[in-house]
Amino acid sequence: MKSTFATFSIASAAAAFALSGTAFASPAEDLIKAGKCANCHTATTTKKGPSWASIAQKYNGKADAEAKLVTLLKTGGPDDHNKVVASDADLKAIVSIVLTSK
Repeated sequence: MKSTFATFSIASAAAAFALSGTAFASPAEDLIKAGKCANCHTATTTKKGPSWASIAQKYNGKADAEAKLVTLLKTGGPDDHNKVVASDADLKAIVSIVLTSK
């Protein structure tokens, strides 16, 4: 009886842990939300700005992709992109999310 309870407890804890993964946003995801990036971008469709998937495709295989996109977020770039005020580490995390979009 004791081992059945232990097995059930472990399974319950594992399920709770697995399902809780979506409940915690990363700092980069929090910045994306706070910066209202979704007003112009979505993961897969073009709105006012290009989709993250199309940005990822455009920069696929380019060694300087991360640096270019971090600079764009810092400065606002030539296309009147909003500046994102965040640490370089957070900006790189945002860019990582964008560049891994499909």
